Amino acid sequence: MPLRSAGSGRLPSDPVHHPLFARYYARTSVAAETRWGMAGVRDRLLSGLSGRVIEIGAGNGLNFAHYPRTVAEVVAIEPERGLRQLAVESALRSGVPVDVVPGAAEALPVKSEAFDAAVVSLVLCSVRDVPRALAEIRRVLRPGGVLRFFEHGRGGGAAMRFTQRALDRTVWPPLAGGCHLSREPVAALREAGFELGPYRRVFMPEKGPRTPASFCVLGTAWRPIE
Repeated sequence: MPLRSAGSGRLPSDPVHHPLFARYYARTSVAAETRWGMAGVRDRLLSGLSGRVIEIGAGNGLNFAHYPRTVAEVVAIEPERGLRQLAVESALRSGVPVDVVPGAAEALPVKSEAFDAAVVSLVLCSVRDVPRALAEIRRVLRPGGVLRFFEHGRGGGAAMRFTQRALDRTVWPPLAGGCHLSREPVAALREAGFELGPYRRVFMPEKGPRTPASFCVLGTAWRPIE
């Protein structure tokens, strides 16, 4: 099936360019699989999925090894060229078919209602336009299609939340590939019209001191059957 279509707009094939952060992320994310418990989170995030799946912001492709064999195909969107090259290498080792595609969350290069499920994993913190990205995910999901999410955002007490906002206004986005610490992914999903299913708060790392990026949420939402 051809992937290209006129979504809600067009962006360049490499709309994100963070080569230094991409190299840093590629190293730390591999270490986090065991050191921070991320491998177990990926298993819970993807468990039970089936059919055609679109993964937005696939990074270096660490999710690919955790997709169940009930998944017929994964279309993995990654805007950063360096991470996308690593994702292609991960796709070759995957137990399910994975097609790695350039593109951005705000203008997904795929047809409407073409997927049974969508996956976002530490993505909504860094997209430029969260409402537009979530509208695109709704567009490409079939009615009743499932969205699995693992995201970090605002959390902790007053002092921690003040720190998150201060970092977002200053050094954090330039240093962390456009990431923001104080976004609220669950609220954004509700505002985008998704039906929220079960979700739980998760800390990263699971044990140890809390950092401004430690406050995560893991859960499920659905595109309503309209």
